[in-house]
Amino acid sequence: MQVEAQACMHIVSEGDKVSKAIDRVLTQIFGGKATRLIYRHLERNYSLKPDEIVDKIDLFAKGLEDFLSSGACVVERRILEDLQSAYSLIGEPEDVHADFVDQIKCLTGKA
Repeated sequence: MQVEAQACMHIVSEGDKVSKAIDRVLTQIFGGKATRLIYRHLERNYSLKPDEIVDKIDLFAKGLEDFLSSGACVVERRILEDLQSAYSLIGEPEDVHADFVDQIKCLTGKA
C-alpha cells in the first residue's frame, strides 16, 4: 500500500506526458500507419480525439479494448511501464493488475 501511495504522490503534472507516452508506445508496437488507424477508430466510434485521451482515459481504454480485444491489456501495461521509466516514477503500484484507468488518473492527479 505504501508503494502505491508513493507512486500517486509523484504526480505527472502534465497530461501531455501521458499523451506522449501513449503515442510513443502505440507507434513502437504498431508503427505509424496502424497507430493512425487506432486514432481514427477512437475518433469515429467514440468521438475521442488524440488530444482528449488523457481527460477521457476511461473512454480510451474502452476503445482500445474494442479495437484490440485482449491485446489491449498488453498495450496498457506498456504505456504504464513507459511512463514509469520515462518520468522516474517511484516503484510500482502494489497491485500489478490494478486498473489501467485508475493508475493513469492517479498519475495525472485526476483520481
